[in-house]
Amino acid sequence: MDTTSLEVSGILRTQNQPILNLKGENILLGFIDTGIDYTLDAFRKSDGSSRILGIWDQTERTDDPPDELFYGKIYTRDDLNTALASDNPLSIVPETDENGHGTFVAGVAAGSEDPEQDFVGAAPMSDIAVVKLKPAKKYLKDFFFVAEDALAFQESDIMTAVYYLYNLAIDNNLPLVICIGLGSNQGDHSGASFLDSFVSYYSNYTGIYCVVAAGNEAGMGHHFYGKIAAENEYQSAEILVDKDTKGFSLEIWAQAPELYSVSVTSPLGETIPAVPARLGQSTVERLVLEKTVIYIDYEIVEFTTGSQLILIRFENPTPGLWNISVINNIFINGIFHMWLPITGLIPPGTVFLTPNPDTTLTSPSPAESVITVSTYNAYDKSLFINSSRGYTRTGAIKPDIAAPGVNVYGPDGPGSYMPRTGSSLAAALAAGSVALLVNWGLTRYTPHVLSTREVKNFLIRGAERSENLLYPNREWGYGTLNVYRIFEILR
Repeated sequence: MDTTSLEVSGILRTQNQPILNLKGENILLGFIDTGIDYTLDAFRKSDGSSRILGIWDQTERTDDPPDELFYGKIYTRDDLNTALASDNPLSIVPETDENGHGTFVAGVAAGSEDPEQDFVGAAPMSDIAVVKLKPAKKYLKDFFFVAEDALAFQESDIMTAVYYLYNLAIDNNLPLVICIGLGSNQGDHSGASFLDSFVSYYSNYTGIYCVVAAGNEAGMGHHFYGKIAAENEYQSAEILVDKDTKGFSLEIWAQAPELYSVSVTSPLGETIPAVPARLGQSTVERLVLEKTVIYIDYEIVEFTTGSQLILIRFENPTPGLWNISVINNIFINGIFHMWLPITGLIPPGTVFLTPNPDTTLTSPSPAESVITVSTYNAYDKSLFINSSRGYTRTGAIKPDIAAPGVNVYGPDGPGSYMPRTGSSLAAALAAGSVALLVNWGLTRYTPHVLSTREVKNFLIRGAERSENLLYPNREWGYGTLNVYRIFEILR
């Protein structure tokens, strides 16, 4: 089996170097995703028992929900071992991963060694914890015009998942590396949104490390960058709306004290004049000759960030080219950003006509204290075409580092492995590498629990950098992941 991604990341050398011999022992790797297939050998010890310390299935309905969590069901390692010892494990612990994404990500980061298939995860002896996220509520999907069958989750459930993993690690006295391979285009993209701040808060605890995928949005046409020259001038953005689009939302963000208002022109030429930017201003516009209904909401001072947010929702939009004119009312630098929803939450044909690939980090990857990972191709050393790019909306340096995420192998069933591509796999390799690094911190001659800042700076020091690029940069951060090079520099 191809192990290129593990080799170029320095993971195999770190595992196999006789003195280091780091496998992630006594580290808890936590995954917030679509669940896990706990029956696979990739998540079992050599004696057949489970490496999974706990699973919180948010989707399961029960009359006795976990204390302090109030919904879902928790399965302990004892529950899993009892199930695995039976002839029909799923009859005892009916825990599955219908999507497969969570299983794959966990396998890349923490899969047990399979010598016959030449497979190993980045941290093959770590403990594992999993949160299976429940789907977003129907009323939220309806509000943002997200298709009923789209894979979408709520921020509140992700935050509660972080809380569960944190408490599980504390109860078992283990350092915790959380891998988040999910993202959203909602929020201000500066790291100040509620989800970003929440994840960053927990990352500041000693022994808690959050590794987050930067996203797959650079080439998807979902970001527009605007710059207006003076007050009372305007700039227009054009959105091509696919014929299959039943509705979509659009967020416009600007840094205070900038102030903007918007007008909208439909493909048939019907125009909604500029709606004044007033505190709490909301308006509903029904086009006369079209079925489209447009909802415009102003938040002059959005409560978590202090920035201006204009939320526009289009119901039954006429297919074709829509024009959004953004008018400056208070001028500082004239900069504003627009984001459409991420891929999967909007039809692929609905895009900006002149998109900007920068500032496409998905939330919560702009958060200050997390380790943000972009994606590159380990085979030809090129940046993955859709790897989300920094910096944050306010210019903070993100991503931190790049890791392989193209044709990375992971578990696809009993004894079966296959390659997949995406930023979540880059995050998985980085999360496993963080587990190795924290493992080293606990076993060196002066053992201590590394802080997130120490871990991040070790990763940056060990990163490989091209002579042809300036660092840090929007695509690669401080360079490409090489965990073994950290130890070469330290010796």
